[in-house]
Amino acid sequence: MNLSRAALAAGTAAASVVLLSGTAFAHVSVQPQGEAAQGGYATVNIKVPNERDNASTVKLEVNFPLDHPLASVMPQPVPGWKAVVTKSKLDKPLSLHGKQINEAVSKVTWTADGSKIGPGQFQQFPLSLGQLPENTDQLVLKAIQTYDNDEIVRWIEEQKGSEEPQHPAPVLKLSAAGDDHHGGGAATSAAPTASASDSASADAKGGHGEKAGDHTETASASSTDTTARVLGVAGILVGIAGVAFGVLAGRRRSA
Repeated sequence: MNLSRAALAAGTAAASVVLLSGTAFAHVSVQPQGEAAQGGYATVNIKVPNERDNASTVKLEVNFPLDHPLASVMPQPVPGWKAVVTKSKLDKPLSLHGKQINEAVSKVTWTADGSKIGPGQFQQFPLSLGQLPENTDQLVLKAIQTYDNDEIVRWIEEQKGSEEPQHPAPVLKLSAAGDDHHGGGAATSAAPTASASDSASADAKGGHGEKAGDHTETASASSTDTTARVLGVAGILVGIAGVAFGVLAGRRRSA
């Protein structure tokens, strides 16, 4: 009886963990396609799952932080959805490619236009972002999800500790800026260039260095292979001769 109760308790606990983990991950999130590096450009997907069994998602609003402004936010067309980009004036102008920008994208709103996210479904909304800020390692994109029964879910809570909030805001993690512009690529390609130069110098002097050794090893390998083949054929011929001799000897004995 005690074993049955223990098994029942264990099963209930396991089911609770599965249900809670499923609920925890079923929220609006932002997922980069490839790398999202500081100071660069990135393509991301806003992933929107439908959490209701009796309603469909018909609207999504994603807000961008103006303390780390983005001069360019371009939505990719999604069939059945209409996207509207909203810009706001900046307190401090943003410098991009030598130009002063006085406004930045503060919000992108997708509204169902012949489509919707039904129960048990999700939808991705692609965005092109840039230039990503260099003075932060993440962007918090607060989102608001609207259902066709007028229910509104606000994904705006920022995580403060280790425990995830009930309605966490989507967070885009930024990786460190690349070092290509500091000459890292030139240093990497220097070694092959030096090797080619050394080879050309050796050829000019008539030494041929390792190449001559390579040819010698190749010739030696070829000779060994030929010898092995000759010995193999000889062995086969000896075997055939032995069989023939045995047959003839048997016939003589019979006679």
